[in-house]
Amino acid sequence: MQRLIDWIASWLPWADTIVLGQTVLAWFTAALVAAVVYLGLLLIRNRVSTKLRMVTGRTSTYVDDTLIDLLRGTSKLYLTIIAVWAGTTVLDTSEKLGTAATTVVVLASIVQLAMWGNRAVSIWIERRSDELTATEPGTVTTLQGLSYVIRVAVWSAALLLALDNLGVDITALIAGLGVGGIAVALALQNVLGDLFASLSISLDKPFVIGDFIVVDDMLGSVERVGLKTTRVRSLSGEQLIISNSDLLSSRIRNYKRMEERRVPFTIGVTYQTPVATLEAIPRMVREIIEGTENTRFDRAHFKGFGDSAYLFEIVYYVLSADYVTYMDTQQTINLAICRAFEADGIEFAYPTRTLHLASPVALERAQG
Repeated sequence: MQRLIDWIASWLPWADTIVLGQTVLAWFTAALVAAVVYLGLLLIRNRVSTKLRMVTGRTSTYVDDTLIDLLRGTSKLYLTIIAVWAGTTVLDTSEKLGTAATTVVVLASIVQLAMWGNRAVSIWIERRSDELTATEPGTVTTLQGLSYVIRVAVWSAALLLALDNLGVDITALIAGLGVGGIAVALALQNVLGDLFASLSISLDKPFVIGDFIVVDDMLGSVERVGLKTTRVRSLSGEQLIISNSDLLSSRIRNYKRMEERRVPFTIGVTYQTPVATLEAIPRMVREIIEGTENTRFDRAHFKGFGDSAYLFEIVYYVLSADYVTYMDTQQTINLAICRAFEADGIEFAYPTRTLHLASPVALERAQG
């Protein structure tokens, strides 16, 4: 290296000229060192990532793939700062300027570490979400919520390290932030309430993305759980935006987690129906339900006497949470009951009223 510098100096007649306190030769040497270091770091980054990619092609783990992604994601600006710092080491600079250059390198390294940490979290969240979306959507929601906390922690740690290297008393700063944090928390209690509600939803998982929920008079499928609000797509197509704290303070019905649906219904037959037929109706309905797919019969009873009908209450279970399956099953059962009643001459009741008209003579006798 020294021979190269001497050779360059022999070709620079103005090598000893002073510019900004340094000779032209010194500036040229610093630029040469910076260029060599930058190209060397860039070459090392590319070569190492290429070699690792050849190795990772034969493995099934994600750790090595993540290392490659982080290595290739190293900022070129960071490499440039390292190269410039290396170049300044050959200059005759003051101790103050050298300390400042070292501080810049340290700060750049802290930022680069934070970027690597943030990128590693993003890669892990994306891969785990892709793996669990179909089988465990609840875990995906939890990962999304925790990712915000992890990223905030990473950048907060980087900020504190940077301030400490700049000579800031972070102990006093943390104490001051604690007092200021109380004031901010009081001013933003609604926003913070929604934030902690979002974390509670992510951890407790009362619902996850894709679940069909009913909240008060609103119903729809969950599309996204954010830091402040949850987006729900209603049946009519519009998007409902609900505060997370409002969600947790409401009664939520999660139909996605319904394993089977209990279906009670009532039928009524006319008062002219014979007793023997009334006794046969529960058995008849039971046979119909048990012969229908995706059902489990529970009970059928002669419930009581209505205004114009004998009332029967039937309860069964649809072995599916799907609403269309439930409606198809109920339709099949209803049609089968209609056919059976028609075949046996059983009449469904409907509201009727009978008027008894008396002759004037009978009315006089009743009054006399």
